[in-house]
Amino acid sequence: MKAIGAAVVLLGGMAAPSLAGPGEQALLASYVGNWRGESMLQGGDKPEPFRCRLAVSPGNSGKINYTGRCTLVNMNLSVSGTIAYVDAKGQYEAVMTSNAGFAGTAVGKQSGNQIGFDLVERQKDRGGNDVAIGSRIYLVGDSIRVDFQVEFNDSGRLLTTSVPFSR
Repeated sequence: MKAIGAAVVLLGGMAAPSLAGPGEQALLASYVGNWRGESMLQGGDKPEPFRCRLAVSPGNSGKINYTGRCTLVNMNLSVSGTIAYVDAKGQYEAVMTSNAGFAGTAVGKQSGNQIGFDLVERQKDRGGNDVAIGSRIYLVGDSIRVDFQVEFNDSGRLLTTSVPFSR
């Protein structure tokens, strides 16, 4: 169950209001489509399969909307949100909500053909223990990659995965 909080961040960190220029809109629009990814969640009692689907669709005012679902062993996690370029701030922003009660915003930094979103969240797991969740989402060329880690502060236990998505 602790992995659920981590997985929430996995697809998270996406959107905001904006009026992007043609270049930013075209870049975001290039991610419209259906994506799949899988990896192994490391750091638990044994590695666990981690499979995800992500649907990205055009939104209003140059935004892209997304909905995603990840499966961990016998758990499902759903997320949704938007990604946009905010002209007034000169940055990409992503907003996400989930079925596990997590919501967050991340700022994207562009470097060449890559936009990276970095999100760190501190919260309590279902047992009341402090948990630090870190997620990095990369939109790179014609791919999406999500790296994340969850650190349980009371034990120092660390769960990690890197999920490459493709169409």
